[in-house]
Formats: sequence, structure tokens, C-alpha cells
Amino acid sequence: MAEEAQVVNINGTEYNEADLTEQHKYFIAQIKDLQSKSKSLKFQLDQVQVSLNAFTNSLISELEKSSEKQED
Repeated sequence: MAEEAQVVNINGTEYNEADLTEQHKYFIAQIKDLQSKSKSLKFQLDQVQVSLNAFTNSLISELEKSSEKQED
């Protein structure tokens, strides 16, 4: 079974990985790693934002309950 050549598409141009220099391959590896980290950080930020909203809403709810008790 023949191995398929890895092709990288950059700005609409396809580049065969076998034709790339080690520096090109290094840059591609860095980009892939940074894309992965970016996705992971976005995922974590979404979790933090939802938690922040939940704690903020809980605080507001508790403050409103306290305020209602003081008025009684």
C-alpha cells in the first residue's frame, strides 16, 4: 500500500511536504501546535465565562433575597 504524500494548502497554493525545507516543516508544526492551544484556551475561556456568569447570578440573587428580608 503506497503512502500518500502530505499536502499543505497555504493561501490557495498546495505544497507537497516532501518538497518543504526543515524550517518550513518547523513553522507548520508550530502553527499546528498554536492552533491546538488556541482551541484549548477558547474551550477553557468558555468554561470560565459560564462559571463567572453563574457565580455573578448567584450573588445577585442572594443580595436581592437579603434586601427583601431587610425590607420586611
